Amino acid sequence: MDPVLQIENLESGYGEVQVLWGISLKVHPGKLTTIIGANGAGKSTTLRTIMGSLAPWKGRVLMNGEDVTRLSTHAKANRGLVLVPEGRQLFPDMSVEENLEMGAYSRRARKGEKENLEKVYATFPRLKERRKQRSSTLSGGEQQMLAMGRGLMQEPVVLMIDELSLGLAPVLAQQLFLSLKDLRKQGLTIVLVEQNVHLSLALSDYTYVLAEGRVEIEGDSHDVANMDEVRRAYLGM
Repeated sequence: MDPVLQIENLESGYGEVQVLWGISLKVHPGKLTTIIGANGAGKSTTLRTIMGSLAPWKGRVLMNGEDVTRLSTHAKANRGLVLVPEGRQLFPDMSVEENLEMGAYSRRARKGEKENLEKVYATFPRLKERRKQRSSTLSGGEQQMLAMGRGLMQEPVVLMIDELSLGLAPVLAQQLFLSLKDLRKQGLTIVLVEQNVHLSLALSDYTYVLAEGRVEIEGDSHDVANMDEVRRAYLGM
């Protein structure tokens, strides 16, 4: 099966500092692909460069075989490439439901807004209970649910999530990972950057390990989890 998202030799950085050195990835439809690595390895930079919020220096981003490298973030979102950013970036003075409605800004998403809202509430019942609350009053876990829900409102073809469990208690992180598992069962294609390596490897289909802006290891997640160098470096074994 052809990849729905393909990254070829991507290079980028901040100012004159190069962070990515020829990253290549393939994301297949209906699969959960995870990107792990130490702090500063280039994981979040990879997602930002794919999305276009950080301009690529070299390389290509292909969606269903089409070169979308130079498209704006808005144009990529219209094609179904959606990023749930690190730090959630919610509208604090808006209610839960208003935040979700803001996710349905694209032409393709507006058509199914009502149906998608019900799907989000089915995935995250707590958001439905709190739909009239201001987002600033939610707990950290609820805010992350809301950020994911807003991403789902965009009708993603590929949903990229940056640091799902950052700052969350382990029990809340586990709940969110179970939600991801359900979304994958429904056929959604997901790319996950995540610091919780145990859960990432257990849940995902395919893993890329980044080190110093390069792909150091890649393979089926079960195989990667059993590699001695991964077990030593990331699993504390």
